[in-house]
Amino acid sequence: MSNALARLLEIAPAPNEPRDKVWSEVEHTLGVGLPEDYKELIRVYGGSNWDDYLYILEPDCPNKHYDLLKWAKYQFEDLQDLWTFEEKPEELEAEGSIVIPWATTDNGECLYWLVLPDAEPNQWTVMVNEARGPRWEHYSVSCTQFLASALNGELQSNILSSMFPLATHAFRRLGPV
Repeated sequence: MSNALARLLEIAPAPNEPRDKVWSEVEHTLGVGLPEDYKELIRVYGGSNWDDYLYILEPDCPNKHYDLLKWAKYQFEDLQDLWTFEEKPEELEAEGSIVIPWATTDNGECLYWLVLPDAEPNQWTVMVNEARGPRWEHYSVSCTQFLASALNGELQSNILSSMFPLATHAFRRLGPV
């Protein structure tokens, strides 16, 4: 268990039923492997909502609105269109660099993995994009480190809501709509 996941378990007890995935199918569909800490996060918490604001995307999520594979497909297409008239973040200037969404917010901000050429999935870092705007932030941490640090106040984003995190944390696993 990663240190960041242990910190999350202190913040919110895990649901009793782990969510197992056939990761090889998910990774084949995406065309890349995924970070081990994310797989562990999904196994323990599944697609989830944190502090009534941040939604963790899950492959084949019971709530179809938060399916990682659908988000990845549409975000890739939308960003390619966007970057025809808006400047890419400098972190994405290297040939072959992409972003893959792993979380979103109720305001429409999106959290991505920064996937650089030759970087292994466990080396991916986090980028945050504001809703309906060109601002991006980069954090040199994994997705679970980002979530744990944001929830305990160690990490401050100028893009995410100033109301996040809540003083008393709220966690819920996403279910069918």
